[in-house]
Amino acid sequence: MDHATAGDVGPVAPKCANSSWMGELIMSRNTHAFARVLLLASLACSTTRILASDPPAKPKSFKNPFFAFCFDQFDAKNRTLQQQADLVKQLGFDGVGHVGLDDLEQRLKSLDAVGLQLYLAGTNVNPTHPATSYLPEIQMVLPLLKNRPTVLYLILDGLPANDQAAVDALRRIADEANKWNVRVAIYPHTGNWVCRVDHAVHLAKLVKRPNFGVIFNLCHWLKNEGPEHLRETLRDALPYLFVVTINGADPAGKSDRGWKRLIQPLDRGTYDVPALVRTLRELGYRGPVGLMCWAITGDAREHLQRSINTWRRWQAR
Repeated sequence: MDHATAGDVGPVAPKCANSSWMGELIMSRNTHAFARVLLLASLACSTTRILASDPPAKPKSFKNPFFAFCFDQFDAKNRTLQQQADLVKQLGFDGVGHVGLDDLEQRLKSLDAVGLQLYLAGTNVNPTHPATSYLPEIQMVLPLLKNRPTVLYLILDGLPANDQAAVDALRRIADEANKWNVRVAIYPHTGNWVCRVDHAVHLAKLVKRPNFGVIFNLCHWLKNEGPEHLRETLRDALPYLFVVTINGADPAGKSDRGWKRLIQPLDRGTYDVPALVRTLRELGYRGPVGLMCWAITGDAREHLQRSINTWRRWQAR
């Protein structure tokens, strides 16, 4: 600590001392008291400098639930629901996602039997059609999802005249789901009315329901928006972001008709998925992360094992 001198007056207070410190120094005539006050002032200044020089806190570890999604659709072994639950349990996943709403009760029973969770299930909705075309099916499954972490995803069809025209239908679904403590989220999907994350976020803002949000799917984002501006997309979506799905990917497959290059196991592809995971961690995302497996063929055990091994390596970084 550097101190200035002023003739025979002796040491003066450090520059960071405030007026109260200075007043105490001037009024004190006791040498020991003066020394104590000066020491306290020096310590206060030192503490301020140490705090100012501290490095920024490291983001918390990324321990979000990790679930397998769509792996059953192309599994060469054609496993039953219970066999699927047993498999993901053995491999160390926290649960699964379910395509559609058919057989949902059986899916839940198979997961409950091994202590796993259902994180995602949903359906297509055309908000330009009468509510009777989609609401009864949703109302029928909501009691099954009560107080579970399951997010009900909506793939939005049709061509509403404008966004506001769809809001009433989406609010009605959100309000029905809220009766059972269920969250609802738009699933941006290639080839459907809402295929972009920013469009889904805009609708969520209009719906204005705390249980209504959006899903970020890496494969569909790469197909319709990416690969640029990932951080901005996730940052803007974060207040409404309920679920994220990831997979290995080659962005060069953006214009392909199929998904072979845009959906791969996590240990393959050229896209920097670890950077995406780091961004989620830095932004403070705490929701579930799904492993997208659509169109990945062969024995599901083999590619699921490789992907979860890769996921664990990323978590350890």
